[in-house]
Amino acid sequence: MEDVGDDVEQTRFTGADRQRYRAKVRRCLDVFARMLGESRFEFDRPMTGLEVELNLVNTDCDPAMRNGAVLSAIANDQFQTELGQFNIEINVPPREIGGDNAARLEDELRAGLNDAEKRAADIGAHIVMIGMLPTLTPDDLTRDAISGNPRYALLNEQIFEARGEDLHIAIDGVERLATTADTIAPEAACTSVQYHLQVSPAQYASTWNAAQAIAGVQLAVGANSPFFFGKQLWRETRVPLFEQATDTRPDELKAQGVRPRVWFGDGWITSIFDQFEENVRYFPALLPVVEDEDPVEVLERGDTPSLAELRMHNGTIYRWNRPVYDVYRGAPHLRVENRVLPAGPTVIDVLANGALYYGLLRTLTTEDRPIWTRLSFTAAQDNFETAARHGIDAQLYWPGLGEVPATELVLRKLLPMAHEGLASWGVDAAVRDRLLGVIEARCLAHTNGAEWQARMFERIDASTRPLDRRDALREMLRRYIENMHTNEPVHTWAL
Repeated sequence: MEDVGDDVEQTRFTGADRQRYRAKVRRCLDVFARMLGESRFEFDRPMTGLEVELNLVNTDCDPAMRNGAVLSAIANDQFQTELGQFNIEINVPPREIGGDNAARLEDELRAGLNDAEKRAADIGAHIVMIGMLPTLTPDDLTRDAISGNPRYALLNEQIFEARGEDLHIAIDGVERLATTADTIAPEAACTSVQYHLQVSPAQYASTWNAAQAIAGVQLAVGANSPFFFGKQLWRETRVPLFEQATDTRPDELKAQGVRPRVWFGDGWITSIFDQFEENVRYFPALLPVVEDEDPVEVLERGDTPSLAELRMHNGTIYRWNRPVYDVYRGAPHLRVENRVLPAGPTVIDVLANGALYYGLLRTLTTEDRPIWTRLSFTAAQDNFETAARHGIDAQLYWPGLGEVPATELVLRKLLPMAHEGLASWGVDAAVRDRLLGVIEARCLAHTNGAEWQARMFERIDASTRPLDRRDALREMLRRYIENMHTNEPVHTWAL
């Protein structure tokens, strides 16, 4: 579950609470508009950040509902709780993108995860970096699976109060899944990587537009979630599951065209203000907690307002590329949070995916004729869904090329652009060659995490009958975990 703000103490909300919250959010929005107009934002040194959501399993590769005990054992503030008791998250401190920072990040992230794994193993749990645990069953995703933090229970209650009925989850892929849920626990199955990029107000719209334009490409090369509840579905099943598991709309509101809280967007934008204003205009509050701060008073005395209500509201609206307003050491800044990709398979794969993303953003946002003036928003959205369904086999549309295989698009067109972009960021040649070399080899081998999982499962399933399917998935996951610890990119893993 994505960040929904600070811990929530209030557990019941009245109509008056919602009215006060609505008024406060609008006051925050007015202040935000003033801050944008006065250019009060920190952006001299563009910083990047990284969050990786992780799963916990036991020695049988089944989900381990142990996040509280595991976090206590890890005892590291970079690791935090998540929605499911079988989830934790690591938040990497922000850093500049240039030089050899990506190589340093790789070393730090591996060291942190290895230490966390050792401490978790001491109490019988193991950490897995994967988009969705293939061994999850419906019995694992009940109310009891939700983490103990009161904000998650409250969010669950508010979503179902808004819906007025159980969730119906239906996913048609290689196989078909149809099930129901009476909590948001199925969303905990979706573990992702979030790439952050700090931008100026003037840069935000072009950065967000570029990120939307390449979201399908990201999914095609980075898919890693082919199984859910024992069935092979989409190559990135996180996408339809996340969209359905957090949907506050009953069928009637869907039919009226009411926007979902997880969605690709409506069109290209011209300002970050557009998105925060959309949040206020289109979405009722899920957690209407009102803080004491008066943002107008804070701004007028020369300080930086937290805009807590605006941030809380934004934290309950799940764009695949999301706007972020934050305050660090008293200075406000803006970020684009890219939430498209699944976790894993390895640290090097995660950083290679990041290199492709950051490199393309840099090039696409500085072109004379921007991609979003040549690519329709509908085509970008279609690419996103097609890539989620088919992964590295997807056929994607690109201006000037038409519909082409995703691998061909990356190899012929986008990798040179990503190299150029990383060079413009000042990334060392050896670093960009290594990371983008992983993407190139992945495309040539036609193997990403989802493909490896599907192929390995089919081989195990064919060779181990009459073992049941779940045993085959456990064995596939066991081999996945072994390979994950080598930090060798997934396209090199044996089949």
